Amino acid sequence: MKTSAKLGLLTGALWLTAALPASAQEITQEQYQSLVDAIDTVWVAVAAALVLLMHLGFGMLEAGLTRSKNAANIVGKNMITVAIGGVFYWAIGGALAYGADAGGFIGTSGFFNPGGEDILGNGTQAVFQIVFAATAATIVSGAVAERINFWAYGVVAMLLTAVIYPIVSHWQWYGDGAWLYDQGFYDFAGSTLVHMTGGTAVIVLGPRIGKYAKDGKPRAIPGHSIPLAIFGVLVLFFGWFGFNGGSTLAAVGADLAIGTVLLNTTIAGSAGALVAAIVNTLTSGKPDPAMIGNGALAGLVGITAGPDLATNWWAFIVGAVCGAVVVLAVSFFDRVRVDDPVGATSVHLVCGAVGTLFVGVYAAGEATGASNGATISLLTQLIGVASVFGFVFVVSFTLFKLLDVLMGLRVSEQEELDGLDLHEHGVAGYPDLVLGASSSPGFGGATAVRTE
Repeated sequence: MKTSAKLGLLTGALWLTAALPASAQEITQEQYQSLVDAIDTVWVAVAAALVLLMHLGFGMLEAGLTRSKNAANIVGKNMITVAIGGVFYWAIGGALAYGADAGGFIGTSGFFNPGGEDILGNGTQAVFQIVFAATAATIVSGAVAERINFWAYGVVAMLLTAVIYPIVSHWQWYGDGAWLYDQGFYDFAGSTLVHMTGGTAVIVLGPRIGKYAKDGKPRAIPGHSIPLAIFGVLVLFFGWFGFNGGSTLAAVGADLAIGTVLLNTTIAGSAGALVAAIVNTLTSGKPDPAMIGNGALAGLVGITAGPDLATNWWAFIVGAVCGAVVVLAVSFFDRVRVDDPVGATSVHLVCGAVGTLFVGVYAAGEATGASNGATISLLTQLIGVASVFGFVFVVSFTLFKLLDVLMGLRVSEQEELDGLDLHEHGVAGYPDLVLGASSSPGFGGATAVRTE
């Protein structure tokens, strides 16, 4: 290093030292709190960005596990979900979730203003909740893939982000006064409130054409790109660090074990993938990469209810159990004619419930912070799981039936056979596969027309 550069660095260091207070005691409480608020805001903003990135993961996973003729439709649904969540959670959902409590079941204030100080504190917290709401909705997208009317799905996403998810999240995350919170129910980042809600809202449309033989035996309908699907899983794994880690909603404080949350999230996701690979090999003879990916997601969903309370060993156990359960659940739903192209029901509904119930085992007796002194138990976790499932199922079933009457829930048989890309959107996800040489004028025998 040149002498002039060394002198510059030394001068800068001396200036910085002189600018700092002589001791920590010279920092006022107001200055300290301002710094803490700034750090917390940045952390939640980064976490929100990671959760938003999960929609890229969902899009890649769903597109990869479905056929190429529906690829544009898949990513279109994922994009519209983000847009719908951004508008309708801002307009309605935030108020229902965090507005002034009415009887412990629903919020009643803050419409069109979830970032107001009386609701979520600031805009960053509101953004974090918006991307959470959109996540609950996009879970539905994959399970109903290749056969649902695009705008009917849009209505489902709207009601999930504006009404259904906000109401169930209010039941615990509002805090004192919310009925599940006062019972002692605990769901740190949403195994039940987000994932099980999305998984429960997957009401059967009926299987895709050709999914079942005349004797009822399920047939495999391979997705068009396993590499794309696994890349999606890895993006989701990455985004989960924001999903779980950001659910501390702050970065400063001795009681905020962000490192513990992230480590337990990693352990559970890894254990889920490993055990799913083993169980899949034992039951089917060979490990299916898609099943390994779903095993990772199952472990992540399972630990989401209590990554702050679980020990590392419990994180491993939860992930391992969910990794095994998801393999068995996929097989079960196939046998009972629930056609779920991406395994969303198995991953999010089943493993969301399993992970939530586990909290009642490894955290039994721990205080939830409720002013009435409520503590966690297996019974309170069961009450939470059952009540959320019951509410979401009844509302979703009613919604799907109503939509079927009003606008047609499912596309026509011909549209399904041809693919939703062309019929629903007028474009192809992979034009060269559909149009061949004519998709590139001037090449492959097509005639190029020169214009001046």
